[in-house]
Amino acid sequence: MLISLFKKEQLLPEGIDAMKLIVGLGNIGKDYAATRHNIGFMVADELARRWQLSFDQQARHAYYAESFLPHRVLLIKPTTYMNLSGVAVGEWAAFYHLLPEDIAVIQDDMDLPVGRLRVRRKGSAGGHRGVESVIEHLGSGDFPRFKIGIGHPQHQEAAVIDHVLHPFQGEDKKLIEKAVAELADALELYLSEGIEAAMQKYNAKKIAAPAEEAKADA
Repeated sequence: MLISLFKKEQLLPEGIDAMKLIVGLGNIGKDYAATRHNIGFMVADELARRWQLSFDQQARHAYYAESFLPHRVLLIKPTTYMNLSGVAVGEWAAFYHLLPEDIAVIQDDMDLPVGRLRVRRKGSAGGHRGVESVIEHLGSGDFPRFKIGIGHPQHQEAAVIDHVLHPFQGEDKKLIEKAVAELADALELYLSEGIEAAMQKYNAKKIAAPAEEAKADA
C-alpha cells in the first residue's frame, strides 16, 4: 500500500508535496467496464483497491475517492463519458486551484502495442478524444500522461470505434491485467518520487505475455 512508501520525516522532491489529482479516463456503465477504452478506470480502480478506498462519492461530474499521504491525493473517474472528460477535470482543477502539472491522466493509447506502458510529462492529445477534452478545459497540455497500449486495428474510423469499445480477450486480457498493475506501480512512484523517476523506470518496460514468461523460465 502506498502509505508504506513514506515516512513523516522524509523530504520529498520539489513539487511532490503539492496536492495531486489522478484522473482515470473511461466510460461509465457495465457495458463499457472491461473495454479497451476503459484502461483509465481499470488503473484507478486498482489504486483504490490498494489504498483501501471506494468510489462511493460523486461531485463535479465524477466519482471520487481521496487519500491523505504526506500530501492529499484525489482520485477521480469522470461520469461525462470519454469525449467530455475535460468537463470534470476542469471543474476539479478550478475548485482546488490545481496547476496542470499536478494532474495525472491515465489513458489508453492505440499507437502503442497491447500492454506497453508509456509515461509522459506533457504532450498533445494524439487523437485521443478524452485527452483532447482535458486539454480544452485546462487550456494546456502540460499535464502528465500515464498510458497503456491497446493496439491499433486499422485506420478506418468504424474499425477504430469498434476496437476501443471491445473487451480484451485471450492473451491480450492477460497482458492488460499485468499492465494495469504495472501502471499503478508507476503512479505510486510518481507520487513518491516524481514524474522523472516514473518515466525512467517504466518507459523502458515491456510487459511479457504469460506464455513468453513460461518460455523464459523453462
